Amino acid sequence: MTNRPRRIVIAASLAAALCLADPALAAPRIYIPVPPPPIVVETRPVAPGPRHVWVGGYHRWDGGRYVWVPGSWVVAPRGRRVWVSGHWSRHRRGWYWVSGHWRR
Repeated sequence: MTNRPRRIVIAASLAAALCLADPALAAPRIYIPVPPPPIVVETRPVAPGPRHVWVGGYHRWDGGRYVWVPGSWVVAPRGRRVWVSGHWSRHRRGWYWVSGHWRR
C-alpha cells in the first residue's frame, strides 16, 4: 500500500470514529427561522441519589412549533464528568440546536 491510499484509509477511519463517538457530529443542522421562546423556570425535585445530576429542560422543535421538554435527574457517568447543557444557537440561516453532552 502506498502512502496516499494509507492516508485516505486513516482519515476515513478517524472520521468514522468521530461520528460514532458523537452522533451529533454526523447529524445535519436543521435551521429554524423562529427564535426559541424563553427558558421555562423549573422547580427541581430532590435528587434521587448522590450520583444524580440535574439536566435542565429545553425547547425542542417538532416541525411546526417549539415544545417544552421538562428537565430530569440522570445518573452521571463515572470519571468526574460535568453536564454541559444544550442550547439554541443563532446563525444567519436561522436557529439550530446544539445538543447537551458530558465533558471531562
